[in-house]
Amino acid sequence: MPRNILDDIVRDKRDELRRRQQATPLASLEARCRDLPPARDFEEALRPRATGVGLIAEVKKASPSRGTLAPTLDPVALATTYARHGADAISVLTDEKYFHGHLDLLDAIRGAVPVPLLRKDFTLAEYQLWESRAAGADAVLLIVSILEASELRDLLQAAKGVGLAALVECHTVGELETALAVGARVVGINNRDLTTFNTRIETTLELLPRIPPGHIVVSESGFFT
Repeated sequence: MPRNILDDIVRDKRDELRRRQQATPLASLEARCRDLPPARDFEEALRPRATGVGLIAEVKKASPSRGTLAPTLDPVALATTYARHGADAISVLTDEKYFHGHLDLLDAIRGAVPVPLLRKDFTLAEYQLWESRAAGADAVLLIVSILEASELRDLLQAAKGVGLAALVECHTVGELETALAVGARVVGINNRDLTTFNTRIETTLELLPRIPPGHIVVSESGFFT
């Protein structure tokens, strides 16, 4: 595995994005979104409550660091189990090449569960926001390390316009400062370094004190059951 797998993922994602834009015009996605009901409230689902911390459960078949995790995975059945046992939201991997996901999983899972869905992918352009909403997502992942600050700000604002919440993901102090500066309300602290895929749970403990009250904080990666 290349030491900086993230560069490869982003390069391939840009190629994939061009193909998708050619296959499905933006106007078509916008038209589909106009007829959709309001998105489920991702932020409200994650707000602290007396019963304890909120949980985002993940539907993921494979990863670059660990290969195929569940070759016979039934994504809908897994998501249904998550929701039945109390998951507050469900993260759905839609990247095909590196995580063996698919955009169509969102619609299939949405019809089976009542909780909000997060499209977990590498979002680089506003087109993907419309694509996400049309496919059944209630929220999208925005990764600070693959975007310029101006791009992140624009995508965060565009997500609101599309009707999506955004989980803004950071791994370092500098990335956290950028996330806060552009107005992120839901901040994800990724314990995994996406350039090496090494994981340190301590990353959350180091960054958490730097986040002002009032934000929703999500600790990502490194949790196993």
